[in-house]
Order: sequence, then structure tokens, then C-alpha cells
Amino acid sequence: MNRFLISATHKSSGKTTLSIGLCAALEHLGNTVQPFKKGPDYIDPMWLGRAAGRPCYNLDFYTMGNNEIIDLVATKSSGADICLIEGNKGLFDGLDINGSNSNAALAALTSTPVILVLDTRGMTRGVAPLILGYQAFDPGIEIKGVIFNNVGGSRHESKLRSILEHYTDVPVIGAVHKDIALDIDERHLGLMPCNEAEQVSRKIDSLRNAIESQVDLSQLLDLTKDAPSLSAAAPVTEITPKAEPDIRVGIIQDEAFGFYYPSDLEAFAEHGVTLVQVDSLNDSQLPEIDGLFIGGGFPEERMEQLSSNHALRASIAFVINQGLPTYAECGGLMYLCRNLVWNDKHTEMVGVIPADAVMYEKPQGRGYVRLQERDNHLWPKMGDEPSEVTAHEFHYSRLENISAPLEFAYNMNRGMGIDGKHDGIMYKNLLANYTHLRDTERYHWIKRFVAFIRQTTSS
Repeated sequence: MNRFLISATHKSSGKTTLSIGLCAALEHLGNTVQPFKKGPDYIDPMWLGRAAGRPCYNLDFYTMGNNEIIDLVATKSSGADICLIEGNKGLFDGLDINGSNSNAALAALTSTPVILVLDTRGMTRGVAPLILGYQAFDPGIEIKGVIFNNVGGSRHESKLRSILEHYTDVPVIGAVHKDIALDIDERHLGLMPCNEAEQVSRKIDSLRNAIESQVDLSQLLDLTKDAPSLSAAAPVTEITPKAEPDIRVGIIQDEAFGFYYPSDLEAFAEHGVTLVQVDSLNDSQLPEIDGLFIGGGFPEERMEQLSSNHALRASIAFVINQGLPTYAECGGLMYLCRNLVWNDKHTEMVGVIPADAVMYEKPQGRGYVRLQERDNHLWPKMGDEPSEVTAHEFHYSRLENISAPLEFAYNMNRGMGIDGKHDGIMYKNLLANYTHLRDTERYHWIKRFVAFIRQTTSS
């Protein structure tokens, strides 16, 4: 099986759009492509998964152990022809001076060769010392090839190719010329999510065509065909799926709410849960469910539609007030507030959280977080909770005009959360965070949430 990691010399080099195009082009050739994305990202994996025709899984040193990362790559790549891992930021960028959680560290951990995307705007001869420096900085990382991006034209491409071939031994796999038609609209959280972007298929086709015409896919596959096979360094505990699911959990999944990890959704099924999709924009009431999960997204982009769906807002408020076990994250928390405020617009939301979610131009909370669970947490203890929960947040809103005391589930050891000190608003059987949790070997939050639903429904 071919396996390679797409990285870059720096952030915003265009590696995501090229990775999307590569997934689509390789799949178009008849290959089964399994994509992965480094870091706690929702939007890029949506695009990669859509282009490949398979779910894209996140690999994150902050929330996962090394063995779990290796196991996930090995397991999900089983049966695929090609494994494509898209990095984040630059190849050697990371949280610490040692680069322990960098793209290079991920490449080393998974024995994966690197294809380096190089943004060539304003560059000619300078590409050579840049590549030589990257090779010398960590000789253990295999840079198998380079794809030039944002190339200024055929003359620029010719210069770049001759320079790199003269000074280095790194082959040029492709040169993608600057074309605004290949750009994907951006939002304050990154690329526009493909679950609600118009003409997504046409955009992916454009990226595929650009890759097919400007990247030597045969050379790419030849250079990456010898990646060593992977197996977990240590057995990872597996959950035996229940023969018959016994719990139904509603999940709001539509153009306003789409931030869900595929592995988390799979974990619900492993715990005997049937997920029932709810459309917050068009459904008039909730179906028969035992619990409710509202993930993140862009509720502010659909605030008027959300507000005008009075029937569903009333239905959600009613079941939460009646004690339905509910978990909401970020955009979901905003939806459950009294009002959503953005660009001088005030729209009514569900109203079970006594506060207004107010949007700002700059992030109000961004990056990795560490949560310290308080003794009053709603969910039952399972005996394997970590002393600290590692997760992430990324929100441009904050809660204002809080009109009643709030009860919190977490203290913030790192990050902003609700107020810089706390996160996890609890109301009846609702838990609502700005923090996005991820179900991993370090913290099986879904097991606890499902146990809480069973405990509540049986009482």
C-alpha cells in the first residue's frame, strides 16, 4: 500500500486544497484512498472525506497516545490502496522546542514518507537552500518529493524545476499554477465546511483536474510504494458491538451543525446506540430519542433560519427541561442560549441557557485546553477517567448578559472555556461546553455519556 504525508514549509501553503485534489484524482484512477488529518480539525477532514469517498480520521498527539495513532492508521487503512495523511502547519512546527507533536514527528512515528508542498510565490533560486535545510534539519525524515504550488507560469515553473534538480536530489512531482478558481472560500474557522458549501462537487472536480494535469501521479505512487506496513505497537482495547442497539440518540447534523469526528460517531454504535439525524433548519420536532447530541458548526450563518424554526426550538427546550440527557459543544451551546448576536443581528435561540452568545471578529477561545473535572459532574464515574481531560476549543463567541447563576462541570487548567476559569454548563441533564471533546483511549467520553443516558432512562 502507498502511504505518504502531505506537509509544507509553512502554514497556508495550499496543502489542504492540493490534498483534496490528490484524494479525488487518485480515487478517480480507481484507487481506494484512505485520508487522515493531523490535529483537532473538523473542516478539512470533511473535504478530504468527500473527495476520497471515505471518512477522514484525525491523528492528534494531544488527545491520543502513540500506539493509538499507529493503530488507527493501520486499522482504517486496511483494505485501502493509498493512505494520505495531511499535516497541519509546517513540517517541523509544533507546540514545543523538540517538535514532539510536529508533522515530522507524526511521519517518524508512522514510518511515512513526506511529500512537501512549497508555496513558490516570489521565489526562484531560494527554493534550493530551503529544501536542503529541511533535509539537513532532520535526516531521519524522508522527503520523497516536492510539489510546487502557486507557480507564476510556465517560465517560473521551468526555473524552479531546473534549480531544484541542479542543487538537490529531491524530485519535483508537480507544479500547480496559481489559479483563483482553485481557492476554497474561507471562514473565521478555516475552509468552508463541505456539508454546506454550494457546488462542492464542482469545486472538488476542479481541484482533481488541476492535480491530474499538473502533478505526476505515477511518479508519486512510485516514490511512495515502499512505505512499511503498520501494526499497533501494543493491543488497543476493543469494544464488542452490541447485537441489538438499545438506545436512540438524536444528533443535529445539517448545514448549521456538522462538526463531528467520524471515530466518535462510530463509538456510539459500538456502545449500542443508534444515531438519529435531526435537521435543525427543517424538522418541526424531535423524534423519539433517549438522548441528544448537538455538535459544533456555524449557527451564526443560519441564525435566522434556526430562529424561525419555532417548533423545533420549543421541542428541544421542552425535552431538556423535562430532563432529556443532552450534550452540546460550541455551536451547540450557542444554539441553546437565549439569543445569538452577530453583526448587529439578535435572533432568539432555544433559551435553556440564560445567556446571549455574542460573536466577535477575533477568537475568544482558541487552541488546546486542559479540563479539570469537578465533583458535581453529571456523568457517572467509570473508573478510568483521566486526572485531566485534554481537548480543544475554537470559538469566536462568548456568553454575555448571563441572567442566572451557572453550574459548571469543569475548571479550566488551560484555555478559555466559558469565562477563562470554567467550562461545561450543567442544567438538569444537559452538559454544554465550548470545549470539543474527542473519544480516545485517554478519555472515553462517549462511554460515560451513554452510561448517563441508560442511568437516566432506567430511573
